[in-house]
Amino acid sequence: MEKALLYKKELENKVKCLLCYHNCLILPNQRGLCGVRENKKGELYSLVYEKAISENIDPIEKKPFFHFLSGSLALSIGTLGCNFRCANCQNWQISQAPRLNKEIFGQDLPPEKIVKDALENNCQSIAYTYTEPTIFFEYSLDTMKLAHKKGLKNVFVSNGYMTKDCLKMARPYLDAINIDLKFFDNNKYKKYCNGKLDPILENLKTIKKMGIWLEITTLSIPTLSDQKDMFEKMANFIKKELGQETPWHISRFSGALSPKLNHLPDTPIKTLHQAYNLVRKKGLKYVYLGNVPGDKFENTYCPECGTLIIERIGYNIKRYDKKGQCPKCQQKINLINK
Repeated sequence: MEKALLYKKELENKVKCLLCYHNCLILPNQRGLCGVRENKKGELYSLVYEKAISENIDPIEKKPFFHFLSGSLALSIGTLGCNFRCANCQNWQISQAPRLNKEIFGQDLPPEKIVKDALENNCQSIAYTYTEPTIFFEYSLDTMKLAHKKGLKNVFVSNGYMTKDCLKMARPYLDAINIDLKFFDNNKYKKYCNGKLDPILENLKTIKKMGIWLEITTLSIPTLSDQKDMFEKMANFIKKELGQETPWHISRFSGALSPKLNHLPDTPIKTLHQAYNLVRKKGLKYVYLGNVPGDKFENTYCPECGTLIIERIGYNIKRYDKKGQCPKCQQKINLINK
């Protein structure tokens, strides 16, 4: 256990967690919605500090990041727990485990060992992923601080529901973040994720203003998040509030990987292509399709002349740019290389 950050004491030994926008009011001996933060005698503790549920070496593109350290490796870690309850969750066995059976488990993996493992395996970054990194923030923050001292970058793969205070604490050490923008409808966020849309939109704008590299992912789920008007609204928001250079990944849904939604079909490739063409016409420069290996829209093209800049087949990467510029028209391509 580790004393938690970002909470305040209330009357009768209650505590209010200030880490995410649920702002859970937690009674003594109870936990917040994430299942991994517990009130012990009027103090809040993280139950997953140094307890990693997974540690793997991944291509950075798997997160996905297509414009941040392209072609590099990331050491990926995560713990049990999540502050959302997404119907389409593929990692529900670990994200929901503390809520379902109260058990906390994971391998002992201190921040020093994570950084050491990353360096020994030629990783350029550490990715805090698998479940929501906000809920193991004490663990990730200590690791991020050590990582920066050793020249490593830090990236979050997140649902974007953290508070502004959490973002401010992370800012000096967080280099990039991929936010999962699931819907553009508050009611759907409530029904399918147990969250709200507005805090995520505000955080997207804050992250951009903070100068943290931002990429966005949206899973196109048949009948739930595959509508033309939803993609139009998202595209308009991204262009106006975040900038047309912000990379956006539109990914294919698979019912076989989502137990609660396995009655839905896989997203048709045609639907993904229609969404791609629609949002590109809105003026967004870097739009990608995900979970469709070999599709031409996994590649990066020059937004000015259409020249192939980065070719992707699975996680095999081939770059044709010249120091971040198009080799044909010299247009600058928004890439973070180091």
